[in-house]
Amino acid sequence: MFVARVAQDFRDANSRQRKKLVGMGIRIREVDGSFSLKSILERAKQDLGETIPLVTPILEAIRDNGDEALRELTRKFDKIDIDSFYHPVSEWRASIPSDLQAALEKAKQNIETFHRAQLPIALDTTVSGNTLGIRYTPIESVSVYAPGGKALYPSTILMGVLPAKIAGVPHIQIVTPPQEGGIPDGLYAAAKIAGADAIITAGGAQGIAAVSYGTKSIPRSEFVVGPGNKFVTAAKIILSGQGRIGIDSPAGPSEVLIIADDAANPNWVAADLLSQAEHGEDSAAILCTDSMEFAKKVSAEIDKALLERPKRREMKTASIQNESWILVFPNLKSCVDFSNEYAPEHLEIQTRNYRELFEGVRHAGSVFLGPYSPVAMGDYISGTNHILPTAGGSRIFSSLGVMTFLKRITYQEISRSSLKELYPYVKVLSEFEGLDEEHGNSVKIRLSE
Repeated sequence: MFVARVAQDFRDANSRQRKKLVGMGIRIREVDGSFSLKSILERAKQDLGETIPLVTPILEAIRDNGDEALRELTRKFDKIDIDSFYHPVSEWRASIPSDLQAALEKAKQNIETFHRAQLPIALDTTVSGNTLGIRYTPIESVSVYAPGGKALYPSTILMGVLPAKIAGVPHIQIVTPPQEGGIPDGLYAAAKIAGADAIITAGGAQGIAAVSYGTKSIPRSEFVVGPGNKFVTAAKIILSGQGRIGIDSPAGPSEVLIIADDAANPNWVAADLLSQAEHGEDSAAILCTDSMEFAKKVSAEIDKALLERPKRREMKTASIQNESWILVFPNLKSCVDFSNEYAPEHLEIQTRNYRELFEGVRHAGSVFLGPYSPVAMGDYISGTNHILPTAGGSRIFSSLGVMTFLKRITYQEISRSSLKELYPYVKVLSEFEGLDEEHGNSVKIRLSE
């Protein structure tokens, strides 16, 4: 009787959940003259106007009071008392499941292979008889932010640390929010496998400030990378604007845009949209297609999946209902044009002619081609980087890579004969700019002695 009653209660609850979700799925719109895409494109941008005034006092507190302010802010925001923020990775001795160890090692192997191929070749050439060249040198110190709110991300540690190591950065530390019970073994393992020097248990804007200004216990970093919430992003932007640190790119809510035709599997496309919604309520998942029939099939698969897969259901549902769209365009070229305007973090192309469409892509953080390339492969194991520009940032920023951590130094060695040959041009230009007395003279004097 008890079992039957529990079973009935479960069916009733499931029925209520169905009623709650039915008819409240993803929005489908046919893109014609009557439907404006402006609001969708605006959503891709990030407005930090309300966040910056909240973050600024946090940064000032860390700047002025260091560890003391960091402890107080950690107690306030994370509800944790911390004795030590700095944890050398070399001291880690705990164990992790063998399958997680193997997965992290394989991910490291693929990430290293792809990123080593990005190392630039020094340039040495001759121009007007002079030797001109380029050398690359690494940034001295880097902090990689690994979020720790709704989930833990050891994969982000690999994505941030390994390219920096390959670039030759001497000092690399992880910044991550503190957890009850200490640093999770999975994060420690990822840091050790990747080759980080230390883990700093300080999250949010206060963590970014701590590594940017430096404190008595926390070394200062010159460069900070990694995704985070709007407070982390605001802190990075403010401190970068002050010249305290360099940053990778501003980060907003995660997003995917999928271009698919009726040759794609609607169940697979729905799964890829939901995998993005799984990140958070403010994540965006957009499907662009040329088939209304296919759009309806994908919508039905999303509704079905939300009922059958309960983990993070409320979060996924909120993302699907409030931030996500299925847009039906007249043709696939229009889908690509919209994608370039949206400039997504992740772009999947699941069409018959996906390689041809890829040729028209100009703005995207990372592109996933064909039916067997879900975003999750790039998130974890393929070898490309998952630290990507969001909020339309791929129009001007690139994915994290080895070049993120390298500075380009140009050099020149001028011969006396070339100095003599080119001086007349220096004379004309320096006179025109009113700088001939010293600029022009610095060349002329070498020819008169």
